[in-house]
Amino acid sequence: MRIVSLVPSWTEYLIDLGVAEALVGRTKFCVRPHDLVRNIPHVGGTKSANLEAIAKLKPDLIIANREENDQAQVEACMGFSQVLLTDVRSVEDSINACLDIARAVECEEAGLQIIADIRSAWGIPRPVYTTAAYVVWKEPLMVAGQDTFIHDVMRWWGIQNAGEQWDNGRYPQPLKDLWDYAPMDWVLLPSEPFPFGNKHMKHFQTNQRKALLVDGEAFSWYGSRMIHAATYLKLLREQMLARRDQD
Repeated sequence: MRIVSLVPSWTEYLIDLGVAEALVGRTKFCVRPHDLVRNIPHVGGTKSANLEAIAKLKPDLIIANREENDQAQVEACMGFSQVLLTDVRSVEDSINACLDIARAVECEEAGLQIIADIRSAWGIPRPVYTTAAYVVWKEPLMVAGQDTFIHDVMRWWGIQNAGEQWDNGRYPQPLKDLWDYAPMDWVLLPSEPFPFGNKHMKHFQTNQRKALLVDGEAFSWYGSRMIHAATYLKLLREQMLARRDQD
């Protein structure tokens, strides 16, 4: 089987399933695991894939995602290959997609083991202990709203998503006057897709809310990356609780 993955999370998952040798193409954002993906040709970005290059690879299966990839490009891929289109908007969606992919590449047993490891690492949803907005872009200001994987990850680890109060899309752009007075304890600034850093924290921090840099992969990558993310999210929860108690 020849596989092209257009989703960073699924590229890592496919390698963890044991089908690295079947991967003949990936996006430039498919960077994990670092030591193995470097030898897999990349075919452009998640939303700017090189369709001609993909077709030349003659894939039997292309793995895509409804949010990550451009709809027109995915439909074009369907013209020359089988496409498995995932739609991950929750923790359970991710687990279900893990099983679908494992079955598609005939690695169901390995997939079930990874799913068991995810469930063990994540446990059950934690009680809410704080409220935060998760900023995905700076200009224009854009936050993670409801019906997103990020929202469900926050919920699972006990963070009420302040972005759910704006219901104009999955990634709403709150107006400045609404943003300035929105109730929240934290503003979470992830490392991706916008590369927030220390220089941005002052812009988002006020007397009423604290800004915090977080690992974007932990909140937005699904599949086997969730096993690694659990350790980070547990530690983050402890740190946020400690800072809340100090205040």
